[in-house]
Amino acid sequence: MKTHATATALAIVPWFILRVEAFSVPRHNIRSPTQLASTTTPASTDILQSANNNVASSSKRTLGSQELLMLPRQYRPKLDKGEDAFPSMSHVSVTLLSATPSIEALSQAIDMAMDTHPLLRCHVEGDGEPDERIDLFQMVRKGEPNPCTFVAPNEKTFSSKDVLRVVDVDGTDSDALAKSWQNNFSTDIDDGSWYKIANTGPLWRLTLHRLKNGEPCALVFASNHAISDQGSVNMLMDQMIADIASIEENGTISNKASSQEMPMAMEDSVLGIENRWSDVQTEGITPSTLKYVADKAAEGFRNPVILPDSEKTGDSTLSAITTIMGQSAGGESEASSERKTVLQFRKLSKETTAALLEACRTNGVTITNALTAAAALTSSDFIDGGDAKAEKKRNYKVLQSLDMRRFGAQLDKCETVACMAGSNDLMLGPIPDRSGEAVRANPESSENQKLFWALSREGRMQTNKFIQSDGPVHAVRVFDFAMTISDMNNLVDLTARSKDSQGRAYSAGISNNGVYERQAAVKREDTSERGNIQIKHGKYEVLDVFYGTPHSRSGCLYSVSTITVDGSMELTFNPASPIVSEETNAKYADAFVELLEKVVASSSASSSGNFLSNLNISEGSLSLIAAAFGAVGVAIHAGAWSEFFTNLSVMKDSVADPKDFWDAFNFWIFFAVGHPLLQPILWISDVLHGSPGPMVLDLVPASFLMANILFIGLTAFSKEFRNALNVAALSAFLTYVGAGLDGQAGLGDFNLQLNDSYQGQVVKGCPAYEDVRQPSMDGFDLDKYQGKWYEQKFHDWTQFKEVYDTTLDIKLTPDRQGWIDDFGVKGPAPDSAKLSWDKSPVANGAHYFLFGRVDSNDPPGILREKGFGVEFPNYIVDVKKDPTTGEYTEAIQFQCLERGGVRVFEGINFMSRNPVMTDEELTAMHQRAKAAGMYPYGAAPEQMHTVARRGVDEPKIDNNWQQMWHAIGFDRLLELLTESIEDGGR
Repeated sequence: MKTHATATALAIVPWFILRVEAFSVPRHNIRSPTQLASTTTPASTDILQSANNNVASSSKRTLGSQELLMLPRQYRPKLDKGEDAFPSMSHVSVTLLSATPSIEALSQAIDMAMDTHPLLRCHVEGDGEPDERIDLFQMVRKGEPNPCTFVAPNEKTFSSKDVLRVVDVDGTDSDALAKSWQNNFSTDIDDGSWYKIANTGPLWRLTLHRLKNGEPCALVFASNHAISDQGSVNMLMDQMIADIASIEENGTISNKASSQEMPMAMEDSVLGIENRWSDVQTEGITPSTLKYVADKAAEGFRNPVILPDSEKTGDSTLSAITTIMGQSAGGESEASSERKTVLQFRKLSKETTAALLEACRTNGVTITNALTAAAALTSSDFIDGGDAKAEKKRNYKVLQSLDMRRFGAQLDKCETVACMAGSNDLMLGPIPDRSGEAVRANPESSENQKLFWALSREGRMQTNKFIQSDGPVHAVRVFDFAMTISDMNNLVDLTARSKDSQGRAYSAGISNNGVYERQAAVKREDTSERGNIQIKHGKYEVLDVFYGTPHSRSGCLYSVSTITVDGSMELTFNPASPIVSEETNAKYADAFVELLEKVVASSSASSSGNFLSNLNISEGSLSLIAAAFGAVGVAIHAGAWSEFFTNLSVMKDSVADPKDFWDAFNFWIFFAVGHPLLQPILWISDVLHGSPGPMVLDLVPASFLMANILFIGLTAFSKEFRNALNVAALSAFLTYVGAGLDGQAGLGDFNLQLNDSYQGQVVKGCPAYEDVRQPSMDGFDLDKYQGKWYEQKFHDWTQFKEVYDTTLDIKLTPDRQGWIDDFGVKGPAPDSAKLSWDKSPVANGAHYFLFGRVDSNDPPGILREKGFGVEFPNYIVDVKKDPTTGEYTEAIQFQCLERGGVRVFEGINFMSRNPVMTDEELTAMHQRAKAAGMYPYGAAPEQMHTVARRGVDEPKIDNNWQQMWHAIGFDRLLELLTESIEDGGR
């Protein structure tokens, strides 16, 4: 949803700041209605005075700066002169449905929506007038004793009767329906009269257009833009459609929407609570904020085109200075009040929309980036006013809408109807006149293709720079400052009346609301998580959605609003006439759509070329980018790497026999490498089994095979890609290992640091058995310890969190001098590889064996464990006995490997004779481990991984993949390997 009035105001802000003297603005102080009545002048009572009946039970919030612009906050000096009040900015959206609801069901759904969303039942109190205006031009405000405030009574004050209109269309076909709702859309989008009822409410309405035959129908939503943006209206309409379907099917709403609190202002969502200008004043201004202001001011020096050549324009800098002095640049235009919105509606087919998305992905841009490029190019076809000028090139300033919920503090989650719309400016060009025409005439031309995608990438680059530099935060802060200390609504009005600009601040504007079905639906009482908006509820299917806001007073020369519904992009073209005539708008809409269709078709046809050469990527750049990311990954964990190499050096210097050092280090390396290697294997497995399309031999999707062929081909034929892939793989590996050293990759199974720390204290070496042995080990019987144990939790980097159903079957050798641990695992766990876990060759289990010895010199409870070239003690720290039989039912094991005073490895296992333990039982084990002093070594709850379990009664996994593993003898191979290892252990 675009906020072009906000953007228009922001264009003036840098020049306005240059002449504002520093002063203090007191915090908002909301007065009572009695105080309000005493401070409101008779001349403005009808427009500005809020209701005198204060509602006892209601939600209140002071309007944010953006909402004040749209409401709008009025300017008393003009009202006192008898001039017209500033009109409100409206927001209109139409939803076409496949069937027509009953008035009863629709009314109930509206009533529920009002109960759910506070702004649908609100009115505005307060006039927003300052204590005084302190500058010569009556623009700078000081104080605000009675700010404009949203008031939403908690009890039902409005009903569907206050907002619902019904239009019975004179006709029975879709053309008659379209004519009816489009006339409604045209009227409502320029209806700026919302301010007249702001102090009573409600600030929205819904019009049902229905045919005599009952289907389809159109629902036209219209509101004061201060209370809604398109994202929240999509959620609202989906809620009402779902409720209608439920009412008509069940007689009631089966799962009601959860009542929401008053939404915060956009400024609060982005800047954080109590962080507006009125709260922090200059404390919120940083050098980056000042740079943002300077960059905005510098945009004017590029002199972007804002009007066709047939219209006279003035110097942008001079115009801004004239405006902040309280005058319309070039004088006031008598035709400003006659401007109105002209509309065109278009659709891209599902095939073209899908192809556009694919072409954007191929070229590394978003659909919005492509739309801004199309807007600039199409505008170049009409900017000369019909008088072609050879070799003429111009800069285009394109307004790109943003959902401000995604930036800054990101506090608003779009759970209720509200306006969080914002924007950023793109400067594209210089572009030769009639460039769009040239692209449409010869879309296959490499030069034309390069031009379109270069503009798209330029838009992407500028957008990324804006976001990465905290541009959204700076923009909100600067506008909030300007709106707080000045009458920005008056500045917008002066710009709207200007002969020089005719209210235009932008060459073109793009508002892309994304994919309808991917947006979150309203929260429901009986549902723990929010689902997504649905295309269909019962018999009601959403056929089309179009939306827009007016540019008739101020905004963009050409304007396009888009949303993708059921795979098809839907476009609204809504510029202001007479600057853009209805005929020109229709031609612009056709040219815009044709440009996208032809560019996409040509991009698809030329996609067989070298992928990297099409992107114009310079040699070595991919490798440099991959290396840069790798350097960042290493740098993030630099402290952990430094600590690791320090400990490694200490260990090397302290070990007398180099073999002992290298055996321990190789043991560490084996598992440090094993964990990161497993991650891409699991990822590829899920990609394999999640790929769409027909199956080859009932095992592998054809699309996965094709993707592999393409990947192998790209690797084989592109040295640049191959080198970059190697660098990226190394970078990812070092970053992952660094995260293990830093304790950020899972403390349970990948806590790699030597001499690890606990609660900020470094714990060196391994403890003696006496330091951790618990009284429960008195009279320990090794024979009772034999048998099958179910592992419940572990802290152990020789294990993998991706496995499940882990068991340990311990038995002594016949001479009782050795022992064998049959370690059984299954993997990967269902949560680790949701799509491929049951296709694994070890989905039904695998075994490997650990061997050790029983040293007669050790006290009972120590088993010597050997593997991977090293030997270390396995302490049995604690056992729990069955009070009746005396058998061991629970056990805590602790393995520790130390070399040269440096602890290389610690392993902790919580085990039980039962497959499942209760939370209380596990908590008790943690407490016993804590009593043993094992928390510093990894036994705390946050340091251990809980072993997943599938259920002992679950059947053996059997599917095509398991049958294939059996057919090729993989299961038999595992059995032979197990037998050979076990025999070798004996």
